[in-house]
Amino acid sequence: MDNSTQQHNRLFRTTAHWADETALRIIREKGEKELYTCASGITPSGTVHIGNFREIMSVDLVVRALRDLGRKVRFIYSWDDYDVFRKVPLNMPKQDELEKYLRFPITMVPDPWERDESYARHHEIDVESVLPIVGITPEFLYQSKRYRSSMYARGMRKALEHKEELKTILDKFRDEDHKIQGEWWPVSVFCGKCNRDDTDIDGWDGEWGLSYHCNSCGHSETTNLQTSKGVKLGWRIDWPMRWDFEDVDFEPAGKDHHSQGGSFDTGRHICKDVYNHEAPVSFRYDFIGIKGSAGKMSSSRGKVVDLRDILRVYTPELVRYLFAGTRPNTEFTISFDLDVIKIYEDYDKTERIAWKLEPAKDEATYQREKRIYEFSQTTVDDEGKTLMPSNPPCQIPFRHLCNLIQIADGDIEQALANISCSDEQLPALRVRAACAKYWAEECAPDEFRFHLCNAGEKAALSEEETAGLQALRDQVVAGIEKFNDDKSCAEAIYQAAASTGLEGKTLFRASYQALIGKDQGPRLANFLRSIGKERLMDILAVY
Repeated sequence: MDNSTQQHNRLFRTTAHWADETALRIIREKGEKELYTCASGITPSGTVHIGNFREIMSVDLVVRALRDLGRKVRFIYSWDDYDVFRKVPLNMPKQDELEKYLRFPITMVPDPWERDESYARHHEIDVESVLPIVGITPEFLYQSKRYRSSMYARGMRKALEHKEELKTILDKFRDEDHKIQGEWWPVSVFCGKCNRDDTDIDGWDGEWGLSYHCNSCGHSETTNLQTSKGVKLGWRIDWPMRWDFEDVDFEPAGKDHHSQGGSFDTGRHICKDVYNHEAPVSFRYDFIGIKGSAGKMSSSRGKVVDLRDILRVYTPELVRYLFAGTRPNTEFTISFDLDVIKIYEDYDKTERIAWKLEPAKDEATYQREKRIYEFSQTTVDDEGKTLMPSNPPCQIPFRHLCNLIQIADGDIEQALANISCSDEQLPALRVRAACAKYWAEECAPDEFRFHLCNAGEKAALSEEETAGLQALRDQVVAGIEKFNDDKSCAEAIYQAAASTGLEGKTLFRASYQALIGKDQGPRLANFLRSIGKERLMDILAVY
């Protein structure tokens, strides 16, 4: 293979996915750098839901794409825990107690579960402890600590120096009814006595002194920006200030922030005109819905599904696949219904294509599916580059795994006992089995769930149905070990029905009634082979 062909193949690979396209765009717009900084962040005002997770997942994929291109990347995740606690989410305990801390910085609100040092830290730990499971390990920045240590004193003073210019930039994107009226300041203050942000600024001395008074407790003082623990920038100015401070090269934002005249538009102007820094490369990501739940998720309203909820149903690789396989500007829903089976089937197909166990329709499809599969893996090397597993995983279809677990009465080890896989493959299979067990027991529709009848239980069947069931037992079940596949077993089932003059569908219904007390169930041939001869004979002996 000549050099031009190799170069073409490398380029083809690096543009096979939207994250690779974004990585190349960052390099093109920001130039070659020793270190690229990619950023994400959220306010821990309540449960950090799966919609918030879309941003950090999107950044992680771009970070991996940059590292796969041989670039060094700093991946920062900011906890905006110095924001104001404005509303108590409905899913929080001790509502009355939390109400007392409204208008406090979130980091100063006590943890209602009494597990962590603060309300904010509780939500931060919940996220920080689960992200490594899906292969995400950013550098966490805590904005409360940074503001309270006066790290941003110069950034705040610069905002004060450009107060009128900032006001002009913000008003540029507002109609007349929403322009800033009266005295306005780019900073706000938490009272040094009562900790609330119910304060008015009285003046700035042109250097480091800022005077304010509190409307809640009456306290007033002149505080020094270089030592103050309570002054912070308004969020539309805080964001571009930090782009400059951290030299951020890439940060995406939701479609609300990326709307015309939204916070990203104003931030771009503020970053360039006030802080003399080019705004980061960005893209818009869309919202995520939950199948069966209408509307946008909201931490403040308590209507949330978080990452741990998703990981109960989807393996870490499947979670990554949901995001890696969807362009960020596309809205999608995460399902907990029967769609779960189809999503697992889609992932398994992508996996087979990536390992060339199933042919792709063309080279472009292969490259795309392989890249999605790579991004779906949770492991990276020491440089943060994506690692493929050393061998293909043991693929057990999710639907079949659910059936095996229900046959085994929820015992995962018993369900996996007769599956042939290596010691290396077994841990991942156990994770998938745990997801299958949870979904089958907690999420699956009633028609999908079943419990095998006990020996001695007898269904109410007609004489003809009983005769057909006896034929099934004696002609099929008694020698079920000789069937090497479902097709040959299914043929034998129909032969047993014909031998007693029954239609096949009638014998099927009688079989399901005898085995699980329902008119329908899993595909019968596979079901019988999965249950096994000994248990089947025990159940059918009563007939």
